[in-house]
Amino acid sequence: MQDTQMSPVVTQTSPGNLTQFEYLALNSPLNLSDGHARQELTPTQGRIIDELPSLWAEAVKRPVEEVEREAHRTYFELLGQRSYPATDGRVLSCYSSSVAMEIFARSLATATDAIALVHPTFDNIPDILKGVGLRLVPLEEEVLHGGDLPADLLRSVGCVFVTTPNNPTGRVVSEQRLRALAAQCAEHGVVLTLDTSFRGFDTRAHYDHYAILEESGCRWVVIEDTGKLWPTLELKIGWLVSAANVGLPLAKVYSDILLGISPLVMSMVRRFAEDAAGGGLAELHRFIATNRTILRERLADIPGVTFPDPDSRASVERVHLGERTGLDVWTALREHHVYALPCQQFHWARPEEGAHSLRIALSRSASSVVKAAEALRSVLLAG
Repeated sequence: MQDTQMSPVVTQTSPGNLTQFEYLALNSPLNLSDGHARQELTPTQGRIIDELPSLWAEAVKRPVEEVEREAHRTYFELLGQRSYPATDGRVLSCYSSSVAMEIFARSLATATDAIALVHPTFDNIPDILKGVGLRLVPLEEEVLHGGDLPADLLRSVGCVFVTTPNNPTGRVVSEQRLRALAAQCAEHGVVLTLDTSFRGFDTRAHYDHYAILEESGCRWVVIEDTGKLWPTLELKIGWLVSAANVGLPLAKVYSDILLGISPLVMSMVRRFAEDAAGGGLAELHRFIATNRTILRERLADIPGVTFPDPDSRASVERVHLGERTGLDVWTALREHHVYALPCQQFHWARPEEGAHSLRIALSRSASSVVKAAEALRSVLLAG
């Protein structure tokens, strides 16, 4: 879900939520704020855009269900999710993962009043959940990845919500941990929900989650997202996928909000997934790794600066600023027309824990990352 795009009116110096920070950056040539894909198209992706008229003509003629089924298959299988429920209407296509998240939250609120949510994570997730009246219980990453969840926690909530890979830390729930989490949730009758919006960037998250979830017998929901992978000008799909026994009115709430999404977008996503399967995904991984190296190398010798997520492969990178605050550095960077994201609001339960960090988006041209890194270096060295 993570990294929504809205158009709020923002006039204050320090915006309220992370999306408002991102909104301020949309018109900047050095926008390293939001996690959406904004790098240049590769040559093969450019040829897909050239195909749009023929994709339009094809989408007009073919049954929507057929176009949608092909988009499902190519995208899910690209990322190793071969056991997704392909045939019984349990994959709901949404305009974005944020819409999928809203549908999920409204559905969950009919069955429980409390949810355990991974901490930290992107703040529009807790905002949407709180917006439907749910009480949030922080689930610290160290607890999530460290072993069995406390039984008292599971008895106190109706759902456990995990972002994997997490935004902003990049931490991935391993196959072994997912198996254990699913078993615990099944034992306690708790819904296990995964937001996998950044899955495409990390092969460690490409094991078949759906096989494990189905085998566990737990009630589960997964939110998928195409919007972080490819620079498609916000033409994307958020998929809301669920267990047959989930016991939530997902389809009803879905029908309250939308009828479906454009078959043209489905066809385009299918073609981008086919291109990725043919080598484009590996190329993207190399591209993100190169940008991460550029950023780290240009800041590595600055006193107090560290990188708290050394194993992250996500398309974002946290920078810990030492004694400097993220908001102060963000303000100084604006003088250079560079935008990043202060990390306070990721720590939705205890914002002070993120007060000294920035998050840098890496799905940008290498030249933009270089310029932004040099500006950040200048600001940090100036104190």
